[in-house]
Amino acid sequence: MRNLLILLSLLLTPTCLCYTPFNPKISAAGTTRRKALSRVLNFVGVTTSAATILGTVAQPLPAYAAPTIYNTPKGVKYAVTAESNGPVPLPGDFVVVEYTGYLSNGQIFDATHATGKRNELLFKLNTGSVIPGLDEMVGEMKVGQKVQAIIPPALAYGDKGVCLENGECLIKPGSTLVYDILLKKTSIPPP
Repeated sequence: MRNLLILLSLLLTPTCLCYTPFNPKISAAGTTRRKALSRVLNFVGVTTSAATILGTVAQPLPAYAAPTIYNTPKGVKYAVTAESNGPVPLPGDFVVVEYTGYLSNGQIFDATHATGKRNELLFKLNTGSVIPGLDEMVGEMKVGQKVQAIIPPALAYGDKGVCLENGECLIKPGSTLVYDILLKKTSIPPP
């Protein structure tokens, strides 16, 4: 009942009475305060009746907590988007990941699921096979875990970027990169 009284008091304030949607017929004839008030009260009455009949009362939507942001020792910031209890790979292990790489403006620059590509990337951890930030991030993950990682330029392509000889760059020098990463598998290397 208290919520209904608050709603009515908000609807009956002069600012609410001044607004009417554009309708050529009404605009030509002119709208009085009485007509506007009648429309508002009619709407409130119908809405209240419908809620009573249905037995529902509007409840506020639950607030979603902001994700926890973690930092790796070298400075990659990340949020876990899917938890897992799988094993953590060790340095030198082979790992299989799926990823999407974004520039800071949201543009995708690479993805394992892009047309003509395999659905995963296989590399040996801590051997320089991938950019340092991706290597470090995957080394912190558990198999089955998904993260979104923000990789600073020093752990990505640094001051060089990824540029063609003509100066056109896919990844500009000094770019911060964002990766969505899923660690699918890990295995020890053969002897």
